[in-house]
Amino acid sequence: MSKPTVVLLHGVGLDHTMWEPAATLLADRFTVLTPDLPGHGSRPPAADGVTLADLARGVAGQIPAGSHLVGFSLGALVAQHLALHRPDLVATLTSVSSVCRRTLEERAAVLARLRCAQADFTASTEASLERWYAGTDVDPAQVARTAATLRANDVSSFLNCYRVFATADAEIAPHLDRITRPALAVTGENDPGSTPEMTHRLAAALPDCRAVVIPAARHMLPVERPEAFADCLTTFIGECAHA
Repeated sequence: MSKPTVVLLHGVGLDHTMWEPAATLLADRFTVLTPDLPGHGSRPPAADGVTLADLARGVAGQIPAGSHLVGFSLGALVAQHLALHRPDLVATLTSVSSVCRRTLEERAAVLARLRCAQADFTASTEASLERWYAGTDVDPAQVARTAATLRANDVSSFLNCYRVFATADAEIAPHLDRITRPALAVTGENDPGSTPEMTHRLAAALPDCRAVVIPAARHMLPVERPEAFADCLTTFIGECAHA
């Protein structure tokens, strides 16, 4: 009997390698696929004016029909777009550390981070690492791998994709109630950007969604707490299979 397929979509400025700690834990139960989003990893740089729809179309061909689709941060917005426009690909939808319907204050904060990256990409990268990992017990070697991935980005491509991350929640928000697949929204208790409040907003906006907040975790939840993330996802998929 074949294993169910789980597809993991990474966040902005990252690539498939961010999933390695979690993918190892999931591999016994699932066929795990970790494609790079357009503009990331081994993919060509993202062009000026790239949209959420472009990112979704650019990865859709690597997602088998009926997959359990998981997106992290920017990847969560891409996954939501696919669940809306390509429901044939999606058995369940999991949004990890996802923004949802940013307030004016939250939007101002992410646009300020975009301006920081435009002005000084190196300083922006260091600020992201501090925001994601400060005060955690993540292995320094793992932090170094994240840092290397961020620093290797084509700067223009990163900025183009970060603009999508900073703005596309407003684009998809009016349509969330049309996503009918069983859904999970999960984030870390101490995530300052994709907050627990946003996770509850997302769970309220989707017709069939449960919210989970992982105690004492920050934004890089699948890296910081891979066991908790894998347990949460496995439980969710198992409950959906037996519903």
